[in-house]
Amino acid sequence: MQWAKTQRQARFNLASSGVMFYPLKDLGATLDDIEINGPSNYGYEPLQKALAEKCAVPMECVAAATGTSMANHLAMAAMLDPGDEVLIEHPTYDPLLAVARYLRADIKRFSRSFENAFAIDLDEIRQQVTRKTRLIVITSLHNPSGVLAPAQTLKEIGYIAQKVGAKVLVDEVYLECLYLESGTPASAFHLGDEFITTNSLTKAYGLNGLRCGWVLAEAELIKKIWHLNDLFGVIPAHPAERLSVIALQNISQIADRANNLLKANRTILNQFFDRHSDKLEVIRPDYGTIAFPRLKKGNSDEFCNTLLNKFETSVVPGRFFEMPEHFRIGIGGATDTLIAGLQRISEALT
Repeated sequence: MQWAKTQRQARFNLASSGVMFYPLKDLGATLDDIEINGPSNYGYEPLQKALAEKCAVPMECVAAATGTSMANHLAMAAMLDPGDEVLIEHPTYDPLLAVARYLRADIKRFSRSFENAFAIDLDEIRQQVTRKTRLIVITSLHNPSGVLAPAQTLKEIGYIAQKVGAKVLVDEVYLECLYLESGTPASAFHLGDEFITTNSLTKAYGLNGLRCGWVLAEAELIKKIWHLNDLFGVIPAHPAERLSVIALQNISQIADRANNLLKANRTILNQFFDRHSDKLEVIRPDYGTIAFPRLKKGNSDEFCNTLLNKFETSVVPGRFFEMPEHFRIGIGGATDTLIAGLQRISEALT
C-alpha cells in the first residue's frame, strides 16, 4: 500500500487494479442530493436498504464500511483475539496479512500455486486447520491472479471450518467484475452462517472516492462489527453515503460502462500474452481487472524498475504478493493507455 501511494506516477499506469474513475457528472447527482449532515448512527438507512437489496440479504446482516480494506479490518477484528489462529492463502493481498499481524494473530498459510492454476487445494486446508483456527481467509476473484474460487470449493471450505468452529472470510471485491458480465452471482455469504464476505463499489465500478464498502455476516456478528467501527470510523462522511445510494440506484448503467471497457481490454491483453508466450507464462482469468504473469527468465523487480524508468510504465512487482518472479497488470484503465503500456512492456521484454 505504501508503495502504491508513494511511487512516482507513470505516464502509462497499468498498476491500478480498478476500473477507471466514474465521473460525478455522469452519476446524475445534483447539489440538492448532497447534504453535509444526516442521520447515520449504525448505518444510514437508505444506504443499508440499498446494500441489502443489492446483496439479497436482510438489513441486519450488512454493515457499511469505508471501502473493502476497512471491511476486512472490521471482520478480522471481530473474529480474532491475540494468539488466535488464522489461515490465509498464499499469495494474497498484503494488507490482509498486515491486519492479521496487527491483531497479533497466529498466521498460517495455504498455497494457491501457479502450477495448480492458483486453485485452492482443499486437502492442504484440511491439513492446516486445527481446533485453534478461528478464521480462514480467501480472496475471490483471487488477488493477485484474478482466478475465481468455485462455489463448490467454497462450500467444502465451509464444511472444514464448521468442524473446528471457525469462520471463512471471503474478500469479494473483484467478484463484482463477474457481476458485470453474468448478472449477480450469489455472494459466498449465502453458503452458510460460517461465511463472512466483504466487498465495495471500488474495483468494478470506478467509484473509488465514495469508499462504499460493506460486510455481510450473521446478524450477531454484524452488531459486533458496528460496535468495533465506533473505534475506527465512528460516523462516515454523509455526502459519500448519499452519493453511494444514487450510485446503487444507477448501478446498471455504471456496470455497462465497466463491462464494455473490460471486455475490450481483456481481448487486447490476451493478444499481448499470445505474442509473448516465449517470455511470459500466465493463468488467464476469464473475469476481473488483473492478471499475474510470470517471467520465464529474469528478475521481476529489475524488470519493473526498467519498465518504469526507461519506458514510463508501471505494473506491480510480484514481491508485494510474495511471488517475486511475477508482476501484476491492471486492465481497468483507458484502452489507449493499456495499448500503449503493453507496447512498452513488449519493448522491455526484448
